[in-house]
Amino acid sequence: MGVYNDRVLPRILNAAGGSMKLDPLRRRVCEGLAGDVIEIGFGSGLNIPFYPAAVASVAAVEPSDVSWKLADVRLRRATTSIQRSGLDGQMLPFADDSFDGALSTWTLCTIPDVATALRELRRVLKPGATLHFLEHGLAPDEPVRRWQRRLDPVQKRIAGGCHFTRPIVDLLSAAGFMIKELDVFYEMDTSKISGADSLGSALSP
Repeated sequence: MGVYNDRVLPRILNAAGGSMKLDPLRRRVCEGLAGDVIEIGFGSGLNIPFYPAAVASVAAVEPSDVSWKLADVRLRRATTSIQRSGLDGQMLPFADDSFDGALSTWTLCTIPDVATALRELRRVLKPGATLHFLEHGLAPDEPVRRWQRRLDPVQKRIAGGCHFTRPIVDLLSAAGFMIKELDVFYEMDTSKISGADSLGSALSP
């Protein structure tokens, strides 16, 4: 699975994540970001067009070299200073209280030790800073959850370790974040199994 995960999957994610139907969701989750921002799971830079003008800089945490190369055109068009600044959300190379905000879109499903990654985010965020998140995870309805549990082992194999069943809000709360805004919904024109989304913001006290 090494070649697939390293070379093929980033291109699949770039194509699927670049669908125009997701643009309104990316725009919503980026609203209100300002100052120095850390984005975990930067991928191929699909959020770049939606950064508000108030964002001064973005520290992009992205492990995939292929994804970073796919981001090249978007990076050259960006009006915000963006630097690849880490490879692992579980070990962020920044001092405490470094950032004014954080962004995570469809990332928490894949990080192996998501609890550690969220604690790291809290560490590098300034007190009172906000994490903006858009994540798929455990559905709100039990019939959908049953299918998610059945298909989770397959999903993890074909999607680089991605889980259907992570309880996003519970994970954020357990890491000490305080939920400010939350919208739980199913994406349109997508299977409920993979399209159960949580979009919102969470305060780092």
